Amino acid sequence: MHLCYVDESGTSEIPGNSEYFVLAGIAIPIWHWKGADRDISGIKRRYNLEDAEIHTAWMLRRYPQQLQVQDFENLSHDQRRNAVDVLRRREILRLQRSGQNRLLKSTKKNYRKTESYIHLSYSERKAFITEVAELVGSWGYARLFAECIDKINYTTYNQAITPDYQAFEQVVSRFQHYLSAISDNFDFHKKAYGVIIHDNNDTVAKKHTELMKKFHRVGTFFQRIDNIIETPLFVDSELTSMVQIADLCAYALRRFFENGEEELLRKIYSRADQRDNRVVGVRHHTISNTCNCFICQSRTNGG
Repeated sequence: MHLCYVDESGTSEIPGNSEYFVLAGIAIPIWHWKGADRDISGIKRRYNLEDAEIHTAWMLRRYPQQLQVQDFENLSHDQRRNAVDVLRRREILRLQRSGQNRLLKSTKKNYRKTESYIHLSYSERKAFITEVAELVGSWGYARLFAECIDKINYTTYNQAITPDYQAFEQVVSRFQHYLSAISDNFDFHKKAYGVIIHDNNDTVAKKHTELMKKFHRVGTFFQRIDNIIETPLFVDSELTSMVQIADLCAYALRRFFENGEEELLRKIYSRADQRDNRVVGVRHHTISNTCNCFICQSRTNGG
């Protein structure tokens, strides 16, 4: 049994508020799950993040309040947290009194999403994410699948094929292809099976559950689904480290396409599924037939 943890980065709506929509899945054999989870927990422990969710986009933001704390780098974690909390409470009170309701709402969300990380400086948060990415890159048993859609130039022969539909169909198809391929290496009576585990979202859950039922009945555009069981299981990413790893992978891919940032992606890209020295697990979907990004090159030339 193989577990494929799936998460997204960017918005699937067109135009939405992102240039790209990325759906990424990281698949591991079930017998490696405990070791992988233990390794992630070990890194979290060293950064005092035992109970925190790895949400890469929020971790890699800069927190202005930290810059306002004198000698922040030399304070203890508790002292850092207390100092930032004071400044944040003060800012919330100021916004409430000024009646800036829209800014107040976004600020509260920002603080809520980042409160688990305020004891770490920006360089420490970046080091943490780098360490986790390097760990994932070392997992020779893991496979990365992803569809990276250029929404600015997105076209399709069928208006019902939205970026979200296409991305999910592609990830499911590639996971199925991988399971089928490794089944060929087993004894006659053995077969590799897999299940998809997705970050919980009410809208996505309903949509992807219905799509998976359809794929089980008639297959995807590319192939029958014989090795993936059930509809996706939806879990709380805050409580599941491996969905957080899928979040990191999706973030790294989107930042590469939107901002040209390669450093984080290079650390995990070795896990992209390959056949005959060509990457088949990750695709850059764009109208350009001459894209020279290293992902497109790895799909056509290998390496």
